[in-house]
Amino acid sequence: MDRLEAMSILIEVVEAGSLSAAARRLDIPLPTVSRKVGELEVYLKTRLLNRTTRQLSLTEAGAAYVASCRRILEEVGEAERTATGEYAVPRGYLVITAPVVFGRLYVAPVLADFLVHYPEIDARLFLTDRSTNMLEEHIDVAVRIGPLPDSTLVAVNVGQLRLVVCASPAYLASHGVPAKPDELANHACIAFEGLASTRAWNFFAGKTERTVQIRARLVTNTAESAVDTAVLGVGLTRVLSYQTEAAVREGKLRLVLEKFEPPPLPISLVHTGQLPVPLKLRAFLDFARPRLQSRLTAL
Repeated sequence: MDRLEAMSILIEVVEAGSLSAAARRLDIPLPTVSRKVGELEVYLKTRLLNRTTRQLSLTEAGAAYVASCRRILEEVGEAERTATGEYAVPRGYLVITAPVVFGRLYVAPVLADFLVHYPEIDARLFLTDRSTNMLEEHIDVAVRIGPLPDSTLVAVNVGQLRLVVCASPAYLASHGVPAKPDELANHACIAFEGLASTRAWNFFAGKTERTVQIRARLVTNTAESAVDTAVLGVGLTRVLSYQTEAAVREGKLRLVLEKFEPPPLPISLVHTGQLPVPLKLRAFLDFARPRLQSRLTAL
């Protein structure tokens, strides 16, 4: 069995959505496509595809194997182009992950522009607020907000974000504007549990950090709902500056306690540090870094 050929056929089956569609794309007989995929499953001793009369889908093992196949075939192609001295055009499949709101507002527009400039690159944008394992989940680039732990990963800084407290003008007119963090004891708060404690917020006076207990009238697990309910006048909330940018700009929210904010959080594009850096990844980093930096300057 030619495993590289079988890998290529398997990827075509997944992208086409069926064995017959892949056979038509590749202009080879359907029985050949079916046999090649079957040989792979026999060799690996595991099922890669769930087959029904209506649809075809990857098993869990199949999804991981296909992701690895893409990388292997891309690396083989790049090695061949390098060996022959052929000018390498960035191509391949790029997997990017980012926090949900940040990804939607900032990463998705940059990625859309990137795909226009690099027509031979396809991409998957995986938006999640959980921390992902880049190696296990076959991720090329991750957007990370906050200090990074020591690791073998390589980080490219693209900006920083503030941690801000805000409320609607109507709430502040009714309940007063807190001048010091201690005054939060007299206010209703909306706690976003994905960001920090739902019972206390940290503030800084110079280099001195202080923890202030809050009364969380509402606890929510998304920044969007924290911002939306703050706009409705439920209370003060604390989120990252990009999450409240539009509401502040439109006058729906007002920032308070700005001089007590903690140090800004860094934003990084993180990759595994693979050497040599794949051309598709280098192209994305070079393209995304200045554009993200430009958009984040105002935050």
